[in-house]
Amino acid sequence: MGHSVNNKEEIYEALAQRLSKTPEGAPINEHLMAILRQLYTESEAMVGSKFAAIPMPLAKIAGLTGIEESALKPILDGMSDKGLVLDIPRKDTFYYMLTPMLVGFFEYTFMRTGSNLDLKELAELFETYFHSPGVMEEIAGMDTKVMRTLIYENLIPLAVETEVLDYEKASSIIRQAGGGAISTCACRHEATHLGKACDAPLEVCMSLGGAAEWIIRKGLGKPATVEDLLEVLKQTQELGLVHLCDNVLNKPTYICSCCGCCCKVLRSINERQIFATHPSNFIPAVESENCVSCGLCAEKCQIQAIALADQADGETLPVLNSDLCIGCGVCADACPSGALTMIRREEILIPPENVKEKMKRFATEKGR
Repeated sequence: MGHSVNNKEEIYEALAQRLSKTPEGAPINEHLMAILRQLYTESEAMVGSKFAAIPMPLAKIAGLTGIEESALKPILDGMSDKGLVLDIPRKDTFYYMLTPMLVGFFEYTFMRTGSNLDLKELAELFETYFHSPGVMEEIAGMDTKVMRTLIYENLIPLAVETEVLDYEKASSIIRQAGGGAISTCACRHEATHLGKACDAPLEVCMSLGGAAEWIIRKGLGKPATVEDLLEVLKQTQELGLVHLCDNVLNKPTYICSCCGCCCKVLRSINERQIFATHPSNFIPAVESENCVSCGLCAEKCQIQAIALADQADGETLPVLNSDLCIGCGVCADACPSGALTMIRREEILIPPENVKEKMKRFATEKGR
């Protein structure tokens, strides 16, 4: 495409404007522009800027862009291979949808372990972007959050077991999906390029349903049975990682196993008290008579929501910051004496019914 420098900048600015209007949002600044120039060719940026808010067939996009279908199809295929566009099978054709920033092309970029992209430079750009004023505040959502927290199921009290619904249990979500895919944790992979990664495993990101099919088709992950995914769930719980899930009631598309040092969502809580995840419907309770003051609960908490504090009677006991706690159960699972138990919260979260409802809520809450 033989555009002048000014026209080229206008193309990327139009793409940034389009991405900023997705329900999830992508605030525009110089760092976003640098990311887009790295990921999108000029042709891809022009095509991306023309996308509507709903999935579209090839013919519709051709009409919007003025590009012949025969020339447009390879561009869309290339964008899909890079995770910039989702190509969704429908009967005997595909519909295309522009991928948002998060959850979207950030993850798909760093799910790749072999790439001709400069992942170190991109890691630095994304790191700077997500720490720019207003960015995570916008992406995190307002009343409706991008993600929700799943409790460790072995900690669900027997007294309320019959009240707990399948959407609250990671194992039920996995079984209902019938399997999925396992791929590289994008946050931890990005952190390796920044020299900041912890020693938690990389291959623990779970995708489910249609999302898993897409991940497998694009070579971003490997197929996984229900048993494979349940084993990842077990292993990551043993490591004290937090299970975060797509914030929908039916057919969630992913379950992440997160640490407070690499994960974008948990780091935002740690560093700026910005919440992109709803808490689970549980919260820890301290049974002081059983506490041995070992401090494991505080040591294991990924978001520093619990700490040991000296009491007036001379005892040292865990004190919970309920405003920070997301109810994951990591602290109670680590407690060697049973002094921490998980109890039902008074206010129960019922997530949006599906992705469409979640996006609708995002758009309404953000005035879009």
